[in-house]
Amino acid sequence: MGSADMDSGQGKHIISLGAGVQSSTMALMAACGEIEPMPTHAIFADTQAEPASVYRWLDGLRKLLPFPVISATYGDLAGDALKLRRSKKSGNLYSKAMIPIFMKKPDGTKGILPRRCTRDYKIHVVERELRKILGVRSVRYKSPLITSWIGISYDEADRMKESRLSWILNWYPLVERRITREDCLAWMEHHGYPRPPRSACVFCPYHSDAEWVRLQTEEPEEFAKAVEWERAHTKIVAADEITTGIPFLHDSLVPLDQVKFEPEKASRKINQFRNECEGMCGV
Repeated sequence: MGSADMDSGQGKHIISLGAGVQSSTMALMAACGEIEPMPTHAIFADTQAEPASVYRWLDGLRKLLPFPVISATYGDLAGDALKLRRSKKSGNLYSKAMIPIFMKKPDGTKGILPRRCTRDYKIHVVERELRKILGVRSVRYKSPLITSWIGISYDEADRMKESRLSWILNWYPLVERRITREDCLAWMEHHGYPRPPRSACVFCPYHSDAEWVRLQTEEPEEFAKAVEWERAHTKIVAADEITTGIPFLHDSLVPLDQVKFEPEKASRKINQFRNECEGMCGV
């Protein structure tokens, strides 16, 4: 494979599939001919950390779509975030900030770590697979070769973002049609499809209280994984010779298995995935 500097791939429409409510509805609407043109592929960037319900749903969704779904991964996000590394400059051990975890600083105030999860484990994976579809290692073309469908709904239109690469055009069909997340659920029900799960890593700090409660009650094994991951991450940060503070998955700065969740509380109802400015998670 070489590089692409001509419009050999122009016209390809490919879905960035999060396997949640919005992107699943968008894919099925395309399959039904309600959104055109028909995509040639869908790409699921797998962090290897989704709850079991998402993988079960994805397996079923593949059978409903007339185009192939490519599953691709950068690696095991959960495991990678628990690795201690040694600084080449100082020789100190440190843990690489991977997810936007909440930190209780030494002075008692709250902070949040920077994240690399979406860009490394979602964005770059999709871009890599798009190059494979074009049959090239690199792309120099300055006009869009591929239209990437992203499943952000109208009620989250503030998450829309242009592609950082000139050869990819980000398209938001649900926003264009003013379709909200609730509209997606209504469409799925009307067409006889089951309700899709929310797509997000088990230990994602952007979970609302309602989602934590759902995991706790409907997928207790997955909730237990998040609890154990938080404990393991706390030990890693304690051994970190650069980062200071105590990490927590919940913004109350209380260990996850001790949090008194308030799913009805307005401030926790806010979709924290709005903070995920790449628009790739939670859809």
